[in-house]
Amino acid sequence: YIWYTEKRQEYRMTSQGIYYLIRALVALVAIPFHECGHALAAWLLGDDTAKRQGRLSLNPFAHFDLLGTLCMVFAGVGWAKPVSTDPRNFKNPKWGMALTALAGPAANLLLAYLGMVAWKILYYWAPTTMITIFAARFLQYLVMMDVGLAVFNLIPIPPLDGSRILLVVLPQRIYFQIMRYERVIFVILLAAVWAGVLDGVLGTFNDVVWDLLDLGTGYIDQIAYSAYYATIGTVI
Repeated sequence: YIWYTEKRQEYRMTSQGIYYLIRALVALVAIPFHECGHALAAWLLGDDTAKRQGRLSLNPFAHFDLLGTLCMVFAGVGWAKPVSTDPRNFKNPKWGMALTALAGPAANLLLAYLGMVAWKILYYWAPTTMITIFAARFLQYLVMMDVGLAVFNLIPIPPLDGSRILLVVLPQRIYFQIMRYERVIFVILLAAVWAGVLDGVLGTFNDVVWDLLDLGTGYIDQIAYSAYYATIGTVI
């Protein structure tokens, strides 16, 4: 019994270690993609500040904040170094800031879509080995983290990306009054997330986005089913 219990604990620790390893590897991809999306949008809209600072890159070390990354891996919510922008370089500063902010979540949704495509291809056609199982788990968490990052960052609360939309719809005086309390609001938001207060709302939106991605990659399912039934002589 003691041997069995120790083996179960060892297996649990190994599984947990693999889980956090995969989350760390996923963070190495998802976070730089998000931040690079901001930098790319700003550059395309006329502001090269982030590019000059080396943020137009998928190199994780160009974007990572150590504490924020650790929180992302182990607590499920974190942050990266903010991408600097100069609104004066945009033809329309309000829309330039809003579109640059939205580019981060958009980049995550694009990566989530590509991840789901790769995941389904792996699921239907790759041989079952330890490597493909690990790759499938990686792709699963990649989609999950990207969807979570996109949904969370679209909340219109500072300092999240969704708050930049408020600059377009609110008078500047009111917007900048709100932004004065950005750090306080961020601490309250993190506390609410860690306490599980937003789990229901965020979970619902995550499920909606996941279903849309599944629907958008449904052609892969159809191809796989058609190929399978063709091999057994059945038409669908």
